[in-house]
Amino acid sequence: MPRVGAAGKRDPQLEADVKEWIEAVTGEKWPAGDYAHVLKDGQVLCKLMNKLMPGSISKINTTGASFKMMENINNFQKAMVKYGCSDVDLFQTADLYEGKDIAAVTNSIFALGRQTHMHPEWPGPWLGPKPAESNVRTFDEETLAAGKATYMHPEWPGPWLGPKPAESNVREFDEETLAAGKAVIGLQAGTNKGATQAGQNIGAGRKIIIGK
Repeated sequence: MPRVGAAGKRDPQLEADVKEWIEAVTGEKWPAGDYAHVLKDGQVLCKLMNKLMPGSISKINTTGASFKMMENINNFQKAMVKYGCSDVDLFQTADLYEGKDIAAVTNSIFALGRQTHMHPEWPGPWLGPKPAESNVRTFDEETLAAGKATYMHPEWPGPWLGPKPAESNVREFDEETLAAGKAVIGLQAGTNKGATQAGQNIGAGRKIIIGK
């Protein structure tokens, strides 16, 4: 997914959290070197993915030209999507391999960490907070009716259940006002005597020009 705008600012604490999580998941000590340099060839990321989803990356390139290392990164990104991550959570290969946006790489790994909460087969550890789960509740008609009744009790401070029922707006008119209203309606109705359908348009009109 193309990056929009400038590269994000790196956060040392988030990077430290990523290191700790990857060590715990893979069971291997973080290699010596800068955070971005260690992740650059994609080997650590592929090992991480194979721990979360065994067999998801069948081959990890350990030697070879640059395109082999970038292939590791691409395989990791594809595995992330298979694991359930969204396309918007992915970083670009150049963000990591060329160091263009290391913060985007960290955010992507955090997205992967959050996704582990969606896999009950994964015992942990996890990275980041558990995503909020939807809490859909269905009520029968009797319960909804009881909930709406609370609106009729001004002494009840809430909470309420269901929308507030519409309040009646009863208006009373005397005989003189009612008679005057009937007279106005009669005048507005008018008469259709002598009326025709001339000039009535039905559907789209067409303009025909003759002699051109």
